[in-house]
Amino acid sequence: MQLRKLASFTVPEIGLGCWQLGGGWRDDWDDAIAQQTLQTAYDAGVRFIDTADVYGDGASERSIGTFLSTHRDPSLVVATKLGRAGIYPDGYTRESLRDATLRSIERLGVEALDLTQLHCVPTDVLRQGHVFDWLRELQQEGLIGRWGASVESVEEGMICLEQQGLASLQVIFNIFRRKPAEELLPRAQARGVGIIVRLPLASGLLGGKITRETVFRQDDHRHFNRDGQHFNVGETFAGLELERGIAAVEQVAALVPPGLSMAQMALRWILDHEAVSVVIPGASSPAQVTGNVTAAGVDPLPATLHGALAEVYARHVRDHIRGPY
Repeated sequence: MQLRKLASFTVPEIGLGCWQLGGGWRDDWDDAIAQQTLQTAYDAGVRFIDTADVYGDGASERSIGTFLSTHRDPSLVVATKLGRAGIYPDGYTRESLRDATLRSIERLGVEALDLTQLHCVPTDVLRQGHVFDWLRELQQEGLIGRWGASVESVEEGMICLEQQGLASLQVIFNIFRRKPAEELLPRAQARGVGIIVRLPLASGLLGGKITRETVFRQDDHRHFNRDGQHFNVGETFAGLELERGIAAVEQVAALVPPGLSMAQMALRWILDHEAVSVVIPGASSPAQVTGNVTAAGVDPLPATLHGALAEVYARHVRDHIRGPY
């Protein structure tokens, strides 16, 4: 895989998102699956792992900590997130952020966090700015190496970009979620802030396997958060209502070049934006990791294809995205 800059780090352009690392969304955590998935990713060249303290109620970090105990590789960067578990929506204090950081350090089995990120905290909390001061204090204390923010909207990203010391922004960005490319990505690139892309396949829509007949388990966020009942609606299907999303996918499917899967094309589309530092598709099995990493070997998409995909967005997606954008 090609290497890209992410603040002071140099990482391969495809990483691993670890929300469902243990084999499911809300199932009992399966550490054996987690270890197999992490090893497959590592063997494929993945050196950037993204998790959060809330994933599996800490189980994701613990599984990664087990993996790190036998993989002391200085090129391996682990990013975590804080600000949801026991803190959201109004428990943001110096002490709560420090406690969350110490718990992540313990679960990961490290002396300090490589990169920690505010985890979709309320916009007003970002505007107040105290959380950034507290992260700077944690950095000065040596508990974190770098810090960034995972955001829900361009507005929130712009607020964060005003903060001195911001290393990265994690954003939803894909063929159906293009707005960050208009202003946020260029400004981040100009300021040397890395861009981490989550939900690159729009919760599986752009993987090409979801149809009108697909039934999701009740514990899958694509079932219980379909309309934003439990967290930001934009985190599921890029903010599209499922039926409309499937209709848009049918338009995209007609544009997939021979020899490529829709997922490969969708990941390559993101990588064609030079402001992007790393893409973190999730995986609940080793096989999914292998499929995701293959996108790194795909040639850049031609301008004509970019134009055709932009037309699908303009006609079928742009005016129908729900939630903060």
